Amino acid sequence: MAISRARKEELVQQYMDLIDESQAIFIAEYGGMNVKSLEGLRQKAREANGAVFVTKNTLLAYALREKNRPVPEELLVGQVAAGFATGEVPTLAKALTEYAKGEANLKIKGGILNQNILNPAQVEALADLPPLDHLRAQILGLINAPAQNIAGVIVGGVRQIVNVLDAYAKKADSDAVAEAA
Repeated sequence: MAISRARKEELVQQYMDLIDESQAIFIAEYGGMNVKSLEGLRQKAREANGAVFVTKNTLLAYALREKNRPVPEELLVGQVAAGFATGEVPTLAKALTEYAKGEANLKIKGGILNQNILNPAQVEALADLPPLDHLRAQILGLINAPAQNIAGVIVGGVRQIVNVLDAYAKKADSDAVAEAA
């Protein structure tokens, strides 16, 4: 069924808005999926701070060109759904790839990250990256470790001095008691 020019312009504008908000776009073929499965995919994408839309290939390609993004013509063939990563890129990539493992009719074809076109293996590699909060925690741990080691050395040195002074004090006390007796 043909759609009106006004609807096409509305879709192109929607795609361009999503492209502006997205850090990456993932392309998947969904042929043969039922409505319930597509809704499950959309739900997983929302949980990952993303959005999945069934797209018109020519309109998505037009919107990508308008936003000076690369157009993966080879990926925009067949029944295509686009995942827009409005949050963390690895989180949406992981959600899509995990859903594709359980859904035989969903195939990740690739994606667009910055000005690069990704193949399915690169999307899988993105999905394997840890979340941003986890990376931040690792970096803080690396920064904090030397400071903890320095503090431990200083405390150890102070403890040794205190032990030596304590030993001298006890010796002086025992010498004083021995002289008094």
